[in-house]
Amino acid sequence: MKQIIAIAGLFAAGVAQAQVSSQRVGNQTYYSDGTTATKVGNQTYFSDGTTAQQVGNQTYYSNGTTAQQVGNQTYYSNGTTAQQVGNATYYSNGRICQTVGTHRYCN
Repeated sequence: MKQIIAIAGLFAAGVAQAQVSSQRVGNQTYYSDGTTATKVGNQTYFSDGTTAQQVGNQTYYSNGTTAQQVGNQTYYSNGTTAQQVGNATYYSNGRICQTVGTHRYCN
């Protein structure tokens, strides 16, 4: 779930349109585009100034985007959906992300 929130944060912020990979180290996530995210409790702070707060199965982003996770599906208020299948996440906009250990790769 942490990786989905982190990647979702980039989608919510409109950053993740190019190929992006990430690596999680403890409560930090480092993205190949230079963005970083720090998770503290239920809050995630992105280096671009975006924040996210997780409350139950809902995530609220400071830019107004919300996400709701239901089972292996995530629904974003901007119309994007994501489905988690094993170590892969399939987004309705054609993006596919795969997690291998602490690394996450997206097309």
